[in-house]
Amino acid sequence: MQHKSKKSGKGKGAQSNLRTPIVVVMGHVDHGKTSLLDKIRGTAVAKGEAGLITQHIGATEVPLNVVQEFCGSHFGKEMQIPGLLFIDTPGHHAFTSMRSRGGSLADLAVLIVDVNEGFQPQTLESLTILKRFKTPFVVAANKMDRIGGWQPQSNSPFARSFKAQSERVAEALDTRIYELVGELYKNGFDADRYDRISDFTRTVGIVPISAITGEGVPDLLLVLVGLAQRFLKDNLQLTATGAGVGTILEVKEEKGLGTTLDVILYNGEFNSGETIIVGTAHEPIITKIRALLKPKPLAEIRSEERFLPVKHVAAASGVKVAAPKLESALAGSTIRVVTSPEEAEALSLELKSELEAVRIDAEAEGVILKADTIGSLEAMVGELKAKKVAIHYADVGPVSRRDVIRGAAIKEPLLSVILAFNVPILPDALSEIQKTNVPVFSSDIIYTILESYEQWVEEQKMKIEQARLEAVIRPGAVRLLPDCVFRQSKPAIVGVQIIGGVIRTQINLMREDGANVGEVKGIQARNENVGSATVGQEVAISIDGPTVGRQIHEGDILYVNIPEKHARIVEMELKPKLAEDEREVLEKFLEIKRKKDAFWGR
Repeated sequence: MQHKSKKSGKGKGAQSNLRTPIVVVMGHVDHGKTSLLDKIRGTAVAKGEAGLITQHIGATEVPLNVVQEFCGSHFGKEMQIPGLLFIDTPGHHAFTSMRSRGGSLADLAVLIVDVNEGFQPQTLESLTILKRFKTPFVVAANKMDRIGGWQPQSNSPFARSFKAQSERVAEALDTRIYELVGELYKNGFDADRYDRISDFTRTVGIVPISAITGEGVPDLLLVLVGLAQRFLKDNLQLTATGAGVGTILEVKEEKGLGTTLDVILYNGEFNSGETIIVGTAHEPIITKIRALLKPKPLAEIRSEERFLPVKHVAAASGVKVAAPKLESALAGSTIRVVTSPEEAEALSLELKSELEAVRIDAEAEGVILKADTIGSLEAMVGELKAKKVAIHYADVGPVSRRDVIRGAAIKEPLLSVILAFNVPILPDALSEIQKTNVPVFSSDIIYTILESYEQWVEEQKMKIEQARLEAVIRPGAVRLLPDCVFRQSKPAIVGVQIIGGVIRTQINLMREDGANVGEVKGIQARNENVGSATVGQEVAISIDGPTVGRQIHEGDILYVNIPEKHARIVEMELKPKLAEDEREVLEKFLEIKRKKDAFWGR
């Protein structure tokens, strides 16, 4: 059961009968996820990070009074939620980590898009995930201040900011918004600028913002609070105290604390000293909470110096849990308070089945799949099944030597691969990869892995097809030149001119009456052995089988005797690609064959 929060918001009309909604911020790298939260927090976490890209998993609690402060007079009086809990992660990591049976734990999502760049691979990936989990979301169309000629109005609501712009700039923004509407429509969502929407259950709201100037941010917060309160009341209802249940976002080594867990507590409460059960890739761990560390309001889970030790935490909160034996804890797994040995046993089975439900170990041919969390494994399995890609083995953890050996044993060449999402490749696996040449597609973006794999499959198919077509015996015809008989038989060696197509060694020649003459054993051009000769060339060929003067004569035209199976491929698949001389030879050859059997090669 969910616990009545002790940290009620101080905003107007705030009551504590609803828990804080969990909001995941998603979007493409560099589109402004961290900058948006920094603006709300009034901090500059992004400035201290490599390349201004979020590197860690964090949670930011924004109490209702802070939302009120930001929104000023636009703030409604009947707000009941205590505030908003923002999960700020690289890519969509939180979404795939914060999962429970049948869905994500996120109540709401903000999909942030650079209004000037539009949809990018991670934007599309985020949309796929939102669609799968049926999570209500708002699009934050960021960086409107980058539109040429924009006049910034610091922290202004969108309407005020929009009025201050010239007609040309306002039109430019509207055009970009409509492009986003079009992209969302292509992906199965009706959308519009938020202030033109009357029913948010049917239409996705697009809120134009600037995370740098703060313009439109008040509107975004209001829309989120409004959506949470209006449509999620049942999900957010707090009814009674209960044992805490959370999701592990990240397993981290912390100085002085050892291995800790960054956890989103979404139900009930944690108390220092309580017994907890934690999911791993194998047997769950049972241990005791040694310390609970909570960020101050508006601080980040990732900024260690801002942690406060607390005795008690209630849902929904981001909290760091320190306890013994956490080394093998699994990101994306569940952490729960245990009240009795009987309960521990039941929960242990439940946690194991949670991972077993996603793991795959099939006898059938398929790809090998490794991911960092249960949620991301589940997302990858879902994507591959949707694309009808067979899976041989899927599990959580780094790529091991055993995975490579398994991959190498797959006989179907297009499936003999490893897809690795956000996991390391162990050193012994690397040396095995070099030995076996098993391709590994690795990234921290599901979209990128799938795209790279699909591209590789297409390239391999083309190579296989090319090799198949290269192995096909193609049309060719030669004329035996006068006075160029160098040997009459065993083998016959004669000078010929190639009058169409190509001749190669190890092909059979036939006469114009359809009789097979023998096999070309060798071709010499300018006293050098060659593998083939093409139209216009004069070469000497040795033919095993005939005697000159009996089966073949000077001036005769001989055709490459194409096997029926090959002739069918040449006629059906290669004919449009043949040169004119090859096509003429093919038609003459088929005419000879079909005199005796009208259906030959059809």
